[in-house]
Amino acid sequence: MTEQETIRYGYHRDRYTALDAITEAQKIAFYPIFFQAIVSMRNTGILTCIDQAGKKGITFEEIEKKISLSSYAIELLLDIGLSMHVIYKSDQYYILGKVGHYLLHDKMTEVNLNFTQDICYQSMFYLQDALESGTPEGLKVFGDWKTIYPALQSLPEKAKKSWFEFDHFYSDHSFPIAFSHIEQLNPKHIYDVGGNTGKWAIYCAQHSTDLKVTLLDLPEQITVAKKNINKAGLDERIDSYPIDLLTAKMLPNKADLWWMSQFLDCFSVEQIIYILKLIHRSMKDDAVLCIMDLFWDRQSFEAGALSLNATSLYFTCLANGNSRFYHSKVFYQCLHDAGFYIEKDIDNLSYGHTLLICKKIN
Repeated sequence: MTEQETIRYGYHRDRYTALDAITEAQKIAFYPIFFQAIVSMRNTGILTCIDQAGKKGITFEEIEKKISLSSYAIELLLDIGLSMHVIYKSDQYYILGKVGHYLLHDKMTEVNLNFTQDICYQSMFYLQDALESGTPEGLKVFGDWKTIYPALQSLPEKAKKSWFEFDHFYSDHSFPIAFSHIEQLNPKHIYDVGGNTGKWAIYCAQHSTDLKVTLLDLPEQITVAKKNINKAGLDERIDSYPIDLLTAKMLPNKADLWWMSQFLDCFSVEQIIYILKLIHRSMKDDAVLCIMDLFWDRQSFEAGALSLNATSLYFTCLANGNSRFYHSKVFYQCLHDAGFYIEKDIDNLSYGHTLLICKKIN
């Protein structure tokens, strides 16, 4: 992180007075409790009820008539909402604050909150175990798997929905911007490495009628992607190559562009270098490697860096135990160690993505 970024995010100094610091310490001490209370305010309709009242606000008695909870429960949640500045009060009227507005109406906040509640919350009890063992100890909440990726289709429906909505929200919004850069490279055949559900492959095929795409991913993911590709009517232009990249020794080499979107952050540094070296020795010398990922040091706002560092703990506790959203310098070093140089990097694609366009070092 540059000095400018450090200053911008406030990391260069202790930003709190002693009084502010003790308040922040209490928030940390009770945050899991506060989180569940705010989720309950949303799920029971209390936040919506207050929101619909507008700037005038709504009284306790009016809320009581609309919400099917006891007076005790409603009053308790309202008091938590006031303490967390989600709502505020003017005389006897409760009014939705700006924080409450974003909790209800901001899609990014919605997918983050659902992901935390449905995927991460119970599992995070095992975070310290995961940090000590280097394995995703929190995954035991859902079943007996070594990593979350083969388990995705077996998750409970609510958890699966929240996982895919979280994953797709960030990547999908960046696809149109990223594709405008990829299109300039004029590829004829793309290898979509870690193609997940096939969304990027489908987007590419729909926006370039001459383009062929091949998915390289685990067999479990290929099965899901094939269904989506078939539904889109693109079977003839999108094929697949089931593979475990951590055990493979060689890959096919017909593509002129290799693509990875939010994929390498799913691996440790050693595994990233292994995958990049595998691609390096498999790809044609004049082919291009394009990586779209999120780097916590390249975010325009502190909230972005905060969210990415928080999500890194999901990788630790649930996904695989040894990966994260990295500092961009880590990826630069991995690419260099694997024999690539970065010809161009493009920041701020949609929600904070960076696109790296790479070639083999001569």
